[in-house]
Amino acid sequence: MRREIELRDPRALRALAHPIRIRLLGLLRREGPLTATEAGRRIGESSGSASYHLRQLERFGLVEDAPGGHGRERPWRATALYTSWPNVADTPELAEASEMFTRFALGRYMERLDRWLSRRADEPPEWQEAASFGDSLLYLTVDELMGLRDALLRLAEPYDERVAHPEARPAGARPVALLQVAFPDDA
Repeated sequence: MRREIELRDPRALRALAHPIRIRLLGLLRREGPLTATEAGRRIGESSGSASYHLRQLERFGLVEDAPGGHGRERPWRATALYTSWPNVADTPELAEASEMFTRFALGRYMERLDRWLSRRADEPPEWQEAASFGDSLLYLTVDELMGLRDALLRLAEPYDERVAHPEARPAGARPVALLQVAFPDDA
């Protein structure tokens, strides 16, 4: 599996901005190869629905056939751990699709954060303490902001292997969402 796939096709961004497709892609990244039947069951969808959405993801190179199956029992796998899309688009169509997908992704992030906040009190105290939420006001140049972004990515890289390889996860490891947001805030 590649580390990252960059979507520069507006059609691909629009196709991925679908709740079932984004859940299927995330599931394949976390759990590895699954058939449409297995994937559908895990996200509460029919095998037909999962199969349709997996084929849509395949059209844009986000998933592919995995070895070890055939026919209805063919497994699918994600092609990359992460998806990126342009911050600066070279066409109006790509700019529109990038903004739409960014807003879709932001909504998904907020839903996940809201679910954590709703269940936080039921979590073990050590997980409540380890989780973080906050902000910092920094005065940076554009080069410093890019350096900060790159440093944060490098800090997370040693844990990438654990996404696609469950056997690399230490006992007690849980999926953790690390959201990275840094932007000029002249408000």
